[in-house]
Amino acid sequence: MTKHANALVPESLTQSMENYLKAIFEILEHDERATTSTIAERMGLAAPSVTAMVKKLAELKLVAHEPYHGVTLTRVGEMAAAEVVRHHRLIEKYLADALGVPWDRVHDEAEKLEHVISEDLEERIDGALGHPTVDPHGAPIPARDGTVVRVKARLLTDAVAGEKLRVVEVDDRDPALLRYLGDRGLYPGATIDVAAVEPYGGSIVGRVQDREFSIGRDAAASIRVTIAAASSKAAP
Repeated sequence: MTKHANALVPESLTQSMENYLKAIFEILEHDERATTSTIAERMGLAAPSVTAMVKKLAELKLVAHEPYHGVTLTRVGEMAAAEVVRHHRLIEKYLADALGVPWDRVHDEAEKLEHVISEDLEERIDGALGHPTVDPHGAPIPARDGTVVRVKARLLTDAVAGEKLRVVEVDDRDPALLRYLGDRGLYPGATIDVAAVEPYGGSIVGRVQDREFSIGRDAAASIRVTIAAASSKAAP
């Protein structure tokens, strides 16, 4: 269990509670609301179990739950979640940069360590890495005060032929998918020249440097991008 730096966060939080708060935090990074079903799907749990935990977290005033409106984090809940997320993403960055652990393996390793590192070790890792702002998959690392700087991005599935795009973030939960994307050079920071978007939910065809690729919509939905430069041609 994390020993939280902020005095407002209850010391009674269990590791399970922290995992729920982290899951809600990560869902709300990209979606307007976190429902019990989306939380259950993300955590691989049954919906009734999620409902019971959400009630406990609401009693601790860490979340607010309105029927049909989903779950949101209170300010205290957000601080508790951000601290665990900060630990996780700093550990991922350290494993990748300092120890050379492949980007498809750092997530699972960080899951084991995020609840147990001390605040002193967290700060030493942060300093040794030069105070990074994103993890190896491009996800923003929360600051000590819980604030997060996010880049406005969209999914690669919304790409248009002729666009030049920059990869901002890649979902880190599927190691096989990360290896697949890595083989195609689709890392954060990579520039994509979109050659074609096949109709009726077909593949997205493009180039990263001198490497051509073609990926399906499911894989493309795990990649967030921004415009890297003006499009070379307008959409028809």
